[in-house]
Amino acid sequence: MHLSLQIPQEHPCFSGHFPGQPIVPGVMLLDEVLQAIEQQMPEFGLFSDGGADIPVCKFLAPVFPGARLSLTLTWEGNGAPLAFKLHQDGQSVASGSLRTGKSA
Repeated sequence: MHLSLQIPQEHPCFSGHFPGQPIVPGVMLLDEVLQAIEQQMPEFGLFSDGGADIPVCKFLAPVFPGARLSLTLTWEGNGAPLAFKLHQDGQSVASGSLRTGKSA
């Protein structure tokens, strides 16, 4: 599954991360990924099976305010982790995997 995400340029996190040269905090990128999964893939059971475990997550390049990101989600069904990849302008900026009770 492929989705588009956009990081709002006026998000309040940028006032402290980092003043004068803001970048998107990694936790905000993860939150955007989790929200997309919850909305687009309810069958994954992200919040209905006791939460999610993120055994792998790598931040590969900085993301700046106003960025348009491409999110790719890959899940092979129950018993498998859900893999995610975030790209900006063709460059990988983050990747990882998630597990829930359904994928444990």
